[in-house]
Amino acid sequence: MLTALTAAGNRVFAGLGRISMYRTAFFALAALALISLALSLWGLVSPTAAEIVVSAAVLGLAWAGGHGGARRRLGGTGRVESSLITALILLFVLRPTLDPAALGGLAIAGAIASASKYVLAWRGRHLFNPAAVGATAITLLAVAWPELGASSWWVGTPALAAPVIVLGLVVLWRTEKVRVIAVFLVVAVSVALVRISAAYQAVGQAVEVADIFWPILWSSPFLFLGAFMLSEPLTMPPRRSQQFLVAGVVGFLAGWPIDVGAISLGQERALLIGNAVAFALAVRTAVRLALQSRVARTPTVRELTFRVADRVSFVPGQYLELEVPHRRPDARGTRREFSIASAPEDLPVLRVAFKEPREGAPRSTFKKALAEVEPGETLAITGVWGDFVLPRRSGAPVLMVAAGIGVTPFVSQLRHLRLAGEERDIVLVYVASDAAELAYRDEIEASGIPVIVFTRDRPADLPGHWSWARGVRLDADGLLSVVPDIAGRHAYVSGPAGLIADLAPALERARSLTTDAFSGY
Repeated sequence: MLTALTAAGNRVFAGLGRISMYRTAFFALAALALISLALSLWGLVSPTAAEIVVSAAVLGLAWAGGHGGARRRLGGTGRVESSLITALILLFVLRPTLDPAALGGLAIAGAIASASKYVLAWRGRHLFNPAAVGATAITLLAVAWPELGASSWWVGTPALAAPVIVLGLVVLWRTEKVRVIAVFLVVAVSVALVRISAAYQAVGQAVEVADIFWPILWSSPFLFLGAFMLSEPLTMPPRRSQQFLVAGVVGFLAGWPIDVGAISLGQERALLIGNAVAFALAVRTAVRLALQSRVARTPTVRELTFRVADRVSFVPGQYLELEVPHRRPDARGTRREFSIASAPEDLPVLRVAFKEPREGAPRSTFKKALAEVEPGETLAITGVWGDFVLPRRSGAPVLMVAAGIGVTPFVSQLRHLRLAGEERDIVLVYVASDAAELAYRDEIEASGIPVIVFTRDRPADLPGHWSWARGVRLDADGLLSVVPDIAGRHAYVSGPAGLIADLAPALERARSLTTDAFSGY
């Protein structure tokens, strides 16, 4: 059952993968703003329609001004979607208004938020959620100048709970943070329940848990904070276990605000502390790469070899996010995720690979721009992420299933094991459209592991430890027939979401399942 749910989730992820994470978040927040505007006409949310429209315009202009000024003075690049996302988040965190002084407060918050991406940064990477910085700054300023306003989190209202949940799930599915934010919500709601129950008991008043649970969930800002702010990938640590820890810290601080002088350690300050914990767990920076070469691994697979100009570390099986700035990007934006094909031992050389569309097939603007990058030119990666890593226990038997370009994380893992002199019980099932598309044959062959090949035609000169499936269809039954001991293996599957769904009945028998679904470039 769990594997079937994983397969279904991967199909959803594949559909959402056609749009960049930034645009997904922007569209979701824009939809939430329109819904709020409609609800304001019936008085179902506290701000009026005029307050929402005017405040949104002020925040957008303030962000644009602060963003442009900081870029000119401090350098760096920016994304339109990122700017709009921060302005929209501030719209829901701060109180919309028509009061001139309070509108000035909104403008200050927007300008500070935009500048924070460049001022509160470490080697090209901002450390804190910009919207949380802006909201915190104006709350602190309001201690001396209350007319500027402060954070109100008016988004935490029953009328917006359903839209926040639905749109937030879309964002979380695209950013692959559903489980992480679920941990945050459980901790935040549980801590808030304990805190409020204790407050009632302190005054000798009895209260039922159900009477306070639903108001906490529907009327608190927890849903919005988790879905649209805590989930920001650039301020999260790279490993899932670290992300759970940060989610727990933010959840506790959000559920139990701590008074600090005239203000309380509320939602945005809780998030900033969580961002600081994330940075401490894994100091991450923007890393510059110089392209060394571009080679064809198969008729459609291209390998890029870079020399790393900065410090970077990764675990075999992880992926990086590469940025290729270009004009008029399509809906998926200027960044893409690539599994690393080289081993840590190869640094400062780093390799990635991607599939090039066949001649005449449509190409994304990203791939067109990437094809124009010449050797010697410098690109940047925004970080390294992922938990698609082998079990820590070296004696754990492993099944690797790779489809096409999905073989790259396994190439990194197998090369690392060979260079480190570590032996493991591994079987690789390698699926390709035809024999000519079997990439990295030399690297896989050098690992010495048994490989079962699924191709339409028979590959020539197969090594002794390789075998051709001879027309067996790779579905659940086919996988069980070629890997009869799957129940004793930890399964790792890298390929299209549809493949994972097709194999689900067989993968349910494995000791564990780790997937690395992708939706193409």
